Amino acid sequence: MVRAGSTSVAPGPTLAVVAREAGVSVPTASKVVNGREDVAPETRRRVTEALDRLGYVRRPRFDAARAPGLVDVVVHSLDSSRSGAVLHGVEEAAHEAGLEVLVSAGRPGTGAGRPERGWPDKLAARGSSGVLFSLAGLSPAQHAWLGHRRIPYVLIDPAHEPPPGAVSVGTANWQGGVTATEHLLGLGHERVAVIAGQRRRMCGSARVAGYRSALASAGVRQRPEYVRHAGFDETTARLRMLELLDLPEPPTAVFVCSDRMALGVYAALAERGLRVPDDMSVVGFDDLPEARWVAPALTTVRQPLSEMAATALRLLVRMMQGERPEGTRTELSTRLVRRASTAAPPAVGED
Repeated sequence: MVRAGSTSVAPGPTLAVVAREAGVSVPTASKVVNGREDVAPETRRRVTEALDRLGYVRRPRFDAARAPGLVDVVVHSLDSSRSGAVLHGVEEAAHEAGLEVLVSAGRPGTGAGRPERGWPDKLAARGSSGVLFSLAGLSPAQHAWLGHRRIPYVLIDPAHEPPPGAVSVGTANWQGGVTATEHLLGLGHERVAVIAGQRRRMCGSARVAGYRSALASAGVRQRPEYVRHAGFDETTARLRMLELLDLPEPPTAVFVCSDRMALGVYAALAERGLRVPDDMSVVGFDDLPEARWVAPALTTVRQPLSEMAATALRLLVRMMQGERPEGTRTELSTRLVRRASTAAPPAVGED
């Protein structure tokens, strides 16, 4: 059983004292303390500075001794194969460490897969020893709440650049984009398109950057019309593929930045009576179970989701024991898994 160290804390200032120091009402100070988002940024800053200056600690304080073997895992949803891979890695690593795991999911309407309202109070009440987040993102207020409580947490594949000091585990997205594109170029394709995820997500922008780098290294002209964004949504990816097919000079191959989006690409090609890979080569990213089930089986870049989750939990255990990782970002490598969805481009006159 893993135990996180606990320390005794002398009585500190009340919330009323903090509110007076910050020049706000007690309810407003309470909102900041509880990670609520309905507070103006300047007000939040004043309250946070007052909290730090006065050394305020909320009661009941995070207390690992109450549940020394409990770790919270918050995922985007419970009905996706991606979350299943994450939980598989967490389960194995938690068993090795003798930890119990409580799993919860982001709720619709909370904003890009963020935790539901009130989760800080639930977390504090449980006395969990740490938290793993596999979500689209946490708000600045939620990061601040965790930091102020000194609750160890690790982010798995965060959507945006975490705040300074936050520990995260990800994968080599840029290199994965390079590998996928180089594979298609190596087959003889020069008209290679990319269907990317969200423009501002770290993983999506890194994969597109890898795609651009591979084209540049090969001396292949980059075509702005070949870069489309589908927000990691299968239905939108289908529409983006149809747009590519309607170009005066459509691509002969497409790098799709997630396996789920690749399913939408397959659907678009089927609508137009095109065959994979005879008429269009397709490479995905993730290596989810869907990549093996679809016909023809999808060539894809393997993102080691289970290994990422297991690594994140082991880092969290070290943090629960009072250690600090040497670096805040850990990246695991990607690799290409070749299946049946890629081939040489059609001969001239056949496309």
